[in-house]
Amino acid sequence: MAKLMNTTNNKTLIADLEVASTFLSRGKGLLGRESLPAEKALWIHHCNSIHTFFMKFSIDCVFVDKNLKVRAIRRDVRPWRLVLPVWGAASVIEMASGTVSNGNVSVGDQLYVGA
Repeated sequence: MAKLMNTTNNKTLIADLEVASTFLSRGKGLLGRESLPAEKALWIHHCNSIHTFFMKFSIDCVFVDKNLKVRAIRRDVRPWRLVLPVWGAASVIEMASGTVSNGNVSVGDQLYVGA
């Protein structure tokens, strides 16, 4: 189990970070799930845009570059939406809707994934 931390403000964002790095896991993403608990998130590698077609819940998306610096944040992305590509993003972290509203992450912040 990996943790997602914000080294800019020294806060833990996500206690249980799941990683989608294979073609199949990236393609499936959060599809088929009923919800996403607040303490969990999905990090999708090699991804600078997402869709929420066929999803059952809204999500917050944090787009990061290859060094895990936050490039963009999309709040409360509802089902059946498309988020266009984010320039400079290498991956996206999908979290429960409302997770980024607590002010623990902002564009420009440096994130870190660790044990």
